Formats: sequence, structure tokens, C-alpha cells
Amino acid sequence: MRAFEPSSIRTYPFSGISGPSPCHICKGSKNLCGKDRCPLMIKFYSHARTKRLIDTQDLHGSSPPGVFVGRYGYPKVDIGPLVPPDLGDTTLMDTPERWMGRSIEEIVDFRFRLVRGKHLVDVKNFQSAGRIVDYTRELALAINSVDVEANFSKKPSGRIVLDDNIQPFGPSARLERLHITTPKYDHKVEKAYYDIDLRAAEAVKGLYKDEVLISRIQKAFSVGAFGVERNRRLVPTRWSITAVDDILGKDLLRSTKGFPLINEFRVYDWDQLDNRWSVLLTPTSWRYELIEAWYPNTVWNPLGKQVEIISSHEFFNGRKDYAEIGGCYYAARLAVNELLQRERRQAGAVIFREAHPGYLLPVGVWNVRENVRMALTQSPRRFNTLDQALAHVQTRMDIPTSTWINHSEVLKDMRHQRRLDDYV
Repeated sequence: MRAFEPSSIRTYPFSGISGPSPCHICKGSKNLCGKDRCPLMIKFYSHARTKRLIDTQDLHGSSPPGVFVGRYGYPKVDIGPLVPPDLGDTTLMDTPERWMGRSIEEIVDFRFRLVRGKHLVDVKNFQSAGRIVDYTRELALAINSVDVEANFSKKPSGRIVLDDNIQPFGPSARLERLHITTPKYDHKVEKAYYDIDLRAAEAVKGLYKDEVLISRIQKAFSVGAFGVERNRRLVPTRWSITAVDDILGKDLLRSTKGFPLINEFRVYDWDQLDNRWSVLLTPTSWRYELIEAWYPNTVWNPLGKQVEIISSHEFFNGRKDYAEIGGCYYAARLAVNELLQRERRQAGAVIFREAHPGYLLPVGVWNVRENVRMALTQSPRRFNTLDQALAHVQTRMDIPTSTWINHSEVLKDMRHQRRLDDYV
């Protein structure tokens, strides 16, 4: 069992340096932050490889297809395509369902090649906002890479976007003109687009049941492709990702809650990108919790000297407020319900996540959804009691069981509340 003591937590191994960051002393060569690889250098080298290819006001490339709808300034937001300086099949660049097993460096490298074109538009009055919006919507409905010619007001520049909700992408520039070749549409998505009487939530659920990729549904949702015609709106990409996960998760839960219970405790394990995952399923009615532990020198705990733990939960009747932990909560909840739907069983679920220093950069909510999905494809360990299941989790995680329980409303409830089953 790995030790979990304050003395074992990595801190900056140097002294006499003022300021909150060692980066100006390290310069990417001394690993003073404790990481195996310097995240700044990963970004720098990826940007350097791409910079000469996008050092122009006229960019010709094959969009994966990718689009992005911003949120700043809402209800007036920037919308436009994501375009790399590459021709050919670039679908991998915007299909996160295909990214499992790839390294942080690989994901960052091909995502930073995507240049974001920006065109300001009102989210409610976008239907007749011009060719740029029309072309962007066509990209969102496409199933194949689409050749794009983008003319910008100046050369693409700006910060490289990294966020735990959205997939990263590279620099941006304001669009002057946009032209695309004729795309091949996803006919299932196209059908939902032309059904102007179909509610957006019903379109999302129908496409999911027709096995359309979630990332493709989210893309079309963001460009206002679904819903009753008079109610259609652009939805910022960040919001569309969580909205689709939430819609689908709630829909699956309606039937999950009516299934018979599983008859044992199970733990599914998975490791990826220096994240350790254990998914505990319990033979109880539906309850759910995601607990994340961020070690020092990780994405969301870069300068801390102790592990930071955050959790969000719901019991059988769900929750009304937005989860404190953010979009990851809804992505993981959907993944758990997909398994329960396949088995036609009901269970409680607690997901344990330890993010270790090798998780250098945020890569988006897809990372949680797809990792929990992968965990649930593994053969589970089966146990008769909760304590036995938690003992197994302890063999996988550095954090002691008592700490997990202290941060878990679901586990505390299961250990301390008496139920009818206890008297049978």
C-alpha cells in the first residue's frame, strides 16, 4: 500500500527563490515543479511546430470538421470553424472518442494545430447572420473532413486555449471571409436539423439512440441545429457539452431507477494519463458521487502542498443545482448509466479519481466520460461487503479509505444509515 503522508507530497525542492512559481529559474530543464515533463515546454514545442504553418492571413486546410461557439459577451458571441493547416482526413483532431490511449503530447500536438476563426453574432438572431454562420453550421452537420478556405483580418495569434471542459485548440483570428467545399452530411443529424417541430432534447436523445457519437451531437447542439424553429439558439460549446451529457444521463436514469438491483459490490479499475480511476457500484437504489483528488503539481493544484479533494453527489431524487465539480460530474454519470442500461440493473455508484502530477494539461470533459466508459469495460472485482470493496480501492489509491469517506456523502450515508434491508 502506498503511503499517504504530508512528508510524501512533492513540493518545490529548492529554497531562496521569491515568488509563487519556479518557472523562471527552471526554464523547463530542472523539473523544479516535480513534474516529469514541463507543461510549458510541451505547449511551446507544439506551438513552434505549428506557427510557421499558420503565419498567414489566408489559411487553407481540412476542418475535422470542427466548430466553436464562445461564451464571452453572451448573448453576443464569437462563432466559427476550427481549421488546421493540413489537408486530407483530419477527423481524429475533433473526435475525442478516438483519443483513448494517446499521450498528453499527442493530443496537445494535433489540437494546437486547430486555428479558430471568429465571427460575432447574436445567439438568438443567427439564422440570417450571413454565409460565415451558414458555413459553420454546415461543418457541424458534416460527417467527413471538409476543405476550408479562411481569410482573416490579421494573422492568427493569442493564447492557446486549455480548459477542463472543452478540448484544447490553438490561436485565433477574426474572419473576413469563409468558403467550404460541399460536406457529406450525417443524415441522422441532418434529419433532426430539418425537423423544425422536434424539441432539442428529443433530438439529442433520438440521435444518441441511433448511435451518433456524443461529440457530434454536442457540436450540432452548439450551432442551434436542434429544436422548434422559433426557439433555436446558438449554445456556447462549453455549455453544449454539459447540456448533452445531462440530457442523456437523466433520460437513461428514468429507466435505470426501475431496474432490479445488482446483487454484489463491484469495483472497476482503470489508469490513463496518470489518472487512477476506481468505480464502485453498490447493491442499492440509485445514488451517485464523483470524488476527485488533485495532487500538488497537477492541472488544478499547480502550487499546492497538499492534495485537494472535491466531490459532488446525488441521491435517488437527483439534484437541482449545478454540480460543484462541474461538467465532469454529468459526463461520468452518463457513462455509469450506459453500463446499467446494458445490464438492465440498478445500482449506486461512487467514482474515485486520483489525478497525479503526470496529468500535465487539461484536455476536456471527454477525458472523464471516456475513461469511466473504459473502466466499465474491464472485468470488475466483486465483493460481499462495502468494507471489502473499499479495501480493494485502497490497494489502488494513495489516499486512505478514511479520507475518501470523509469527503463522501454517499459513503457516509451507506455506513451510518439503517435501512429496511438491515432488519430482514
